[in-house]
Amino acid sequence: MQTVSSSSSSDKSVEGTNTPPHVLVVDDEFLMRWSVTETLDADGCSVREAGDGETAMRAIVDPRWPVDVVVVDYHLPDTQSLELLSEMRRMRPECRIILMTADPDPDLTRRALALGARWVLSKPFEMSALESLVLGADRTRARA
Repeated sequence: MQTVSSSSSSDKSVEGTNTPPHVLVVDDEFLMRWSVTETLDADGCSVREAGDGETAMRAIVDPRWPVDVVVVDYHLPDTQSLELLSEMRRMRPECRIILMTADPDPDLTRRALALGARWVLSKPFEMSALESLVLGADRTRARA
């Protein structure tokens, strides 16, 4: 069963944004990362991949590649906590973060949203749901 939770903060839309979103996909499962990347690439997104938290952090601070949206798995080989999410928010507060998890724990969801995740998406999920969140995140990526 698919569950999507979102934070209650309201975002202001960015009008006239023609640039495709830059999305960082972080998951240690190659097939999941590939599926998400292929789906978002087909939607015109510029996608970069990372298989662990360390690689994700190098990507998120890379000044040559802006990050608008991060799609990150909760369980990674080098971190299984919300510390990575917190650090990403600290380094790129303007990013929208979508946390994916196979552990639909309401406490985890509450904590992730409190730390700045925009959405928590429970695995397994339909790729169309993720597309909607990423493309919606792109339309609301900046606050006035």
